[in-house]
Amino acid sequence: MQTKNMAAVKAQLTALLGEDRYLDSPEDVISYSYDSYVVETAPDAVVFPQTVEEVSQVLALANRERIPVTARGAGTNLSGGSVPIRKGLVLSFTKMNRIVEVNTRDRYAIVQPGVVNYDLQFELGKQGFFFPPDPSSYMVSTIGGNIAENAGGPRCLKYGVTADYILSLEVVMATGKILRFGSRNIKDVTGYKLSSLFCGSEGTLGIVTEATLRVVPLPEVTRTILAYFDDLEKTADTVTDIIGSGILPAAMELMDHMTINVVEDAARLGLPRDAQGMLLIDVDGFEEVVVKQIQQIKEKAFANGASDVKIATSQSESDEFWKARRSAYSIFCRLAPNDIVEDATVPPSKIPKMVSGIQAIGKKHNLRVGILAHAGDGNMHPQILTDTRDKDEWQRVESAIREIFELAVRLGGTLSGEHGIGLAKAAHLHLNLNDDTREFMAQIKNVADPNGILNPGKFI
Repeated sequence: MQTKNMAAVKAQLTALLGEDRYLDSPEDVISYSYDSYVVETAPDAVVFPQTVEEVSQVLALANRERIPVTARGAGTNLSGGSVPIRKGLVLSFTKMNRIVEVNTRDRYAIVQPGVVNYDLQFELGKQGFFFPPDPSSYMVSTIGGNIAENAGGPRCLKYGVTADYILSLEVVMATGKILRFGSRNIKDVTGYKLSSLFCGSEGTLGIVTEATLRVVPLPEVTRTILAYFDDLEKTADTVTDIIGSGILPAAMELMDHMTINVVEDAARLGLPRDAQGMLLIDVDGFEEVVVKQIQQIKEKAFANGASDVKIATSQSESDEFWKARRSAYSIFCRLAPNDIVEDATVPPSKIPKMVSGIQAIGKKHNLRVGILAHAGDGNMHPQILTDTRDKDEWQRVESAIREIFELAVRLGGTLSGEHGIGLAKAAHLHLNLNDDTREFMAQIKNVADPNGILNPGKFI
């Protein structure tokens, strides 16, 4: 740590937290040096607070000593957001993992940041409710991380992203001050909507220590549809046709030929290997409405050239389809030393152009690129297989990524739909935000964190 009083700082932290909640040996801190992006930097130490008061005292000390602090949940993020690039302290929230309250009568849940998304879903499910944001890493990713990145997921096509479900937050600022804003009410316009400022800020403005989240009833039924196509552009055209007709599925996922075969190699689901595109669609709600929408989707798929349409006949069959989809990233990771999962979003009507553009960019740079997308909301996830040790190939990867972002912006899109900016997209931020906008963001950062200790070296 960049401080003359390191021994004194360690003594104060261990006195506050206990020696068992302070790690600084190289073999211990290495596990906190990376997320799912390609950059790695080990912190000087890792601390494990259990209360908001402890978080406050740790930050106050770090602020006095100008020690960088990077908050960390499960480290599943894909843009380098939780990599402690300036070293210093990692603030791990694995011990602040309590579901404080579930109140379905008033439709909210209060949780600490270390609660795993799946664990919250499981508890809510017992009472017939759920928390809609469902990133592919929901089995292990934490609510604090979901808030920091404003996480999305397949269901967000119909239900919205994390920011849409935050009622109230407790946030510790860099100085150690504790802010509480929002309430347990659906309607609350008391002052600025600060939750929208902190949600998606990637831990650069403050540290969330408690969240009150809106929860909703589980739908009566959910049905899963698989549609196969012999042309990827026909697959993309089907997405725009369905969305433009007024049908709103709960989720609509697109896979290209490469992705279909990668998933089939690992999961053995009987997916047709010659298909050029596939749509995985969930429809939920009241049964009579779901039945009608399934028929409408089926008709539109065939009208757009689908070679086959299948409807899951059981929940277990549906679960298998989704298990394969949610495992796609880990399956891709087996194929090369590095799998770069990008995250650009375009309006749904531009999906066909974006899909064909990504394919062309991959061929231009002689790269293996699979396309996986939350297609209903235009959120594209090209997966680029590479080896960062191959400097020539990595230069081609970087050129391809830049061209993908430039294409997305030209089509009226944005750099990120759910992964955040972090380290991965910081150099491209100017494509979406002009100088004055970025300057205003920097001013907000300076007010919230005047000494720049919170997750420094990232997109601001």
